[in-house]
Amino acid sequence: METTYNNTIYPCLILKDKVSAAADFYIHAFGNGKVLQTNPIVTFIELSGQNFMLLNDGTSARPNASISFMVTSETPEETAQYWNNLAEGGKVLMPLDSYDWSIKYGWVEDKFGVSWQLFTGSKNPLSQKFCPSLMFTGADAGKAREAVHFYTQLFPKSGIEGMMEYSGDDGDTAGFIKHAQFQINGLITTAMDSSADHGFKFNEVVSLVVNCDTQDEIDHYWDNLTSDGGQEVMCGWLKDKYGISWQIVPKVIGELVTDPERGPRVMQAVMKMKKLIIEDLINA
Repeated sequence: METTYNNTIYPCLILKDKVSAAADFYIHAFGNGKVLQTNPIVTFIELSGQNFMLLNDGTSARPNASISFMVTSETPEETAQYWNNLAEGGKVLMPLDSYDWSIKYGWVEDKFGVSWQLFTGSKNPLSQKFCPSLMFTGADAGKAREAVHFYTQLFPKSGIEGMMEYSGDDGDTAGFIKHAQFQINGLITTAMDSSADHGFKFNEVVSLVVNCDTQDEIDHYWDNLTSDGGQEVMCGWLKDKYGISWQIVPKVIGELVTDPERGPRVMQAVMKMKKLIIEDLINA
């Protein structure tokens, strides 16, 4: 029986002028997907029951490996199939091979610049296929532990499932986080530190969308995520104090912007806002 996810939090990828090709590519690469909704600005796809937003607007910067997606397979053959599909026109970050943590694992950047960690391991019926993976590097190296505690305290249905530190003899700073797994509002997420000079940091090309039922919810997430050095951006976007981008949006926004009569007015209202105000959007 296929698991149904509530998709309260899901990733958004800015792939300007490449959205249609990317949607087809990912649905083919993973084999269990479909287009849920599409218009000239945004396309929603579903992969193994999980939502991804592909945005045809915004920055022309490329994604990078600071936010990748861990993909769990139950067999080495399944992992190899995903690898072969994603590696076409892409770049190998870690070769597909046997490692201490997985009998078949590889890290690949696809032709659109999106990074995928392909992992072979046991999967129970409630496990997600795709888990966002956050790499704290550069000036943010060493902040993974703090960030995991911050996010799990901020969101409901959250908790830390495991946290492993570097020993100092395994390639990074002792006490930094080698691997952490946690949930935020039911979304399984992973995090790690890396002191290596990767030459990239978190950017807005990959963001996390948070669907909210009420204005109080929007206010709560907005106020906390923009605190202590976070930054308000526009149209419901913000950057938190670690540089990770979030979209804090009302759950009804899809219905409002696709309304043939009201939609253009709603979009005009959205463009004038930083934090979104549900009442103002409904009354637009």
